[in-house]
Amino acid sequence: MPLRRFFFPFLAGLFCLVWAWSAPATPQETVQPLEESRFPSLESAIRIKGPVTFCGEFVPLHLPDVRERLEKELLLMLWDRAQVILWLKRSGRYFPHIETLLKGTGLPEDLKFIAVIESALRPHAGSGKGARGIWQFIATTGRKYGLTVNEYLDERRNFHLSTRAAIAYFKELHGLFNSWTLACAAYNMGEEGLKKRIEQQEVSDYYHLDLPTETERYILRAVAAKLILSNPSHYGFNLASNDYYTARKFDRVRLKHKYTAPVLIVAKAAGTYYKTIKDMNPQILTDVIPGGEHTVFLPEGAARNFAERYQPLIMKYRTQFRGMTYTVRSGDTLTRIAAKNNLPLWKLLKLNNLNRKSLIKPGQKLVIMK
Repeated sequence: MPLRRFFFPFLAGLFCLVWAWSAPATPQETVQPLEESRFPSLESAIRIKGPVTFCGEFVPLHLPDVRERLEKELLLMLWDRAQVILWLKRSGRYFPHIETLLKGTGLPEDLKFIAVIESALRPHAGSGKGARGIWQFIATTGRKYGLTVNEYLDERRNFHLSTRAAIAYFKELHGLFNSWTLACAAYNMGEEGLKKRIEQQEVSDYYHLDLPTETERYILRAVAAKLILSNPSHYGFNLASNDYYTARKFDRVRLKHKYTAPVLIVAKAAGTYYKTIKDMNPQILTDVIPGGEHTVFLPEGAARNFAERYQPLIMKYRTQFRGMTYTVRSGDTLTRIAAKNNLPLWKLLKLNNLNRKSLIKPGQKLVIMK
């Protein structure tokens, strides 16, 4: 009896050991080992050797204040290594297009680093002041340079459309100040505010102007981003070529229609998913594309025969929802009803022969599609 008590557990343990030894390797055992981190000390990383330029203009590192401010921005960026890695990876997706447009319009390539410090190259980036997109346009400035900003569309969020607007804005600012450094400062704080500071202080050199703290940091943050992203391995960032995100290839189509068109129908006609259309068109804020003429980005190859697939789908949708009505509920307003049904307010008023001061009551039926 004592022999059994110890013999059988011994055999069971031996079996488990043999099975574990002979079992096939798990997926984890075939994973490539992680590399060890190797990067320079922060002290050595900020020992900047000149000359340093931004947009072809020299950064006066001989001024102790300027060198100190640049060192601070470098330290803050290098401390957040994860953020810098994301900048580098996203640069593969966005920089080639920005560089092409800048070169084509004769603007300095360094302006691409403004997009990095503005939004970390995130199309959906936003600020508490209402700025949006990679180039962080506020609504009024975006509209001034041709971007549509309303309750249905916000083209500030579309990288391709907003980049063209940003280039037009930079060109105008350079024409005003005859300096790229000052043009970038004005991009941050506004041209009128910068003009006032220049007049008050009788100084037209960015590095000698007393400016809002954010603007005083602005150019030096862009310079720090340039130093790191232009030579990442010097600062210990050793990304392989396939580590970078690649630019998404796309087609464009022009949609022209009187009424709203559902994003889902565009996706079906393009042979793709609703999410894909929304991801490629971050300017579309709702489930529909408003009436009018609009550019829509599609996956590469989807534009071929798009119209032939789109027309029957949109016609079927129009027929299905022709004469659709909405029953007014307690607490409803015309503005709320329009938003709830993805209609511009003016269109809701026109369909129902109303005006902004018209009174509505619960139970009343309003036409929302014709």
